[in-house]
Order: sequence, then structure tokens, then C-alpha cells
Amino acid sequence: MNAYVFPGQGAQFPGMGKELFENSPLAQKRFTQANEILGFKITEIMFGEDVEALKKTEVTQPAIFLHSTILGEVMENRFQPEMVAGHSLGEFSALVASGALSFEEGLYLVSERALAMQAACNVQAGTMAAILGLEDPIVESVCESIPGIVIPANYNCPGQLVISGAVEAVEKACEALKDAGAKRALILPVGGAFHSPLMEPAKEKLAHAIAHASFKTPRCAVYQNVTAKGTVDPLEIKENLVAQLTAPVRWTQSVKQMIADGATHFTEVGPGKVLQGLVKKINPSMETATGI
Repeated sequence: MNAYVFPGQGAQFPGMGKELFENSPLAQKRFTQANEILGFKITEIMFGEDVEALKKTEVTQPAIFLHSTILGEVMENRFQPEMVAGHSLGEFSALVASGALSFEEGLYLVSERALAMQAACNVQAGTMAAILGLEDPIVESVCESIPGIVIPANYNCPGQLVISGAVEAVEKACEALKDAGAKRALILPVGGAFHSPLMEPAKEKLAHAIAHASFKTPRCAVYQNVTAKGTVDPLEIKENLVAQLTAPVRWTQSVKQMIADGATHFTEVGPGKVLQGLVKKINPSMETATGI
């Protein structure tokens, strides 16, 4: 079975989407729509060389969503997912690709999510750190022992787990995890503590936007970060999207479940090849490809 996966924040790069725009009338239409919906010319930032401008959460998230969803549309008949999943932000791209959300509403929700997350970052400083070379239960146990807010946030693949929380708590956890045998405990260059309780202030705004969006039954199962299980229930999808803000991204578990449910081939749709690498680390026998 064909599984299509969609990347999240961190996959952006200067010039992203420019080739799509130049070679596809459909892409040109979508990017023009995006500029109108967002109220600023995101194409100028995406197609340009200003790395710092592209790093801003309110730009990064819509940019990756646009690259992924437009690429999926441009693939046309070659795009035939039998199941989909997205890493964090990528879940919105997956929902559009599956027909659960329209392009326009998907972009609006991504923009609202980015703004709400940025506002939450401004309320309390937070950060994230990549922990390499430890089993998940050890990382979980160490995080529980640290005073303050620090939790496992991204279960990316075996031996790679990202933690998130208040700056001081994350720093203390990194030292404790090094003592516990981590190969690396690296603070990430991110703007806040995503997928942690520090994102709680963003929930109300996103929940309001999601409640007023029109969700349809997707054409195929969507494997969501919060549960790591496939669903086609619009109500369940909406609840999980809101919960995702403060809950971990269970990517390892999601990929394993997709494979258990019959996935044999994973195609990454969007910028970069990060998810292909993670899939290979989760199960080396899987076939992976880039959506082009």
C-alpha cells in the first residue's frame, strides 16, 4: 500500500516552491491564492534568499504547507495515497491531500495555528532539544524526574527523541540525559516549546478556528500524531488536531502502525527528505521516495 507523508517545521529552505511556480499553472494559481488568503506575499519570502525571514513561525508553517499541498496537486495521477500522515504541521497538509480539508481552509488553519503558537511563545520562553542514542523509556523517566516543565515531544525514530519545555528544565534534562548515556543532547534553534504544556495558550484560538472549519470524511485513513492510529472520522480528526498542540508527535509509533496496517511504500511530499530517513530508521525494509 502507498503511504504519503508530509514534513513539518524545519524542512524549509530558501527558494522553496519557486520551481513549482515556474513550471505549473496550477501552482501559480495556488500561490496567488495563498498571498491573498494570508494578506502578505509569502511567495516573495519563499522564493527569496532571506533565511531569517523564512524561519519565522508565522511564515515557516504556511510555507511548508504550501509546498507540500501544491506538490501533491501537481503530481496529479501519480498521487494515489492509500494512507497519509504528517509530522506536526504536516498533519494539516495530509488532511488537505486526503480531501478532509480544502486547500483554502487548510491554509487558513495553518496560519491561525502559527500565529497562536507564536503568541504562546511570547507568553513564556521555551525550547526543545534532540536526544540521541537513548531508549524512549529512559528519556521519559529522566524528564519526569526534572523539576519544571519538560516532556518528550517528538518520537522521531528509535534513538532519536526530541524533548520540549521551559528553558531551564530542558537544559537540566539535557545534562541528566548525558549522564544517563545519551550520545548527544542538543538544544535546537527553535522559537518555543512546541508540543508541550507551554503551548496551552494557543489551544483556545486554534480550537475556535477548527470548530468553524468544514471537515469532510477523508478518502483514506489519516494517521494522527496524538494517537498514532488511522481514522476517517472528522470529529476525531478535529479533536486530535487541537490536542496535538500540547501532546507529543508519535511519529515512530505512527509509521509502525501504518506498516502493520499494510504500508509498503512511503512517499514524502514536500521540502526535504527528513521523513524518508526516519522511516528507514524505523523499518529499513521500507521503500521510500520523494514526491516530484
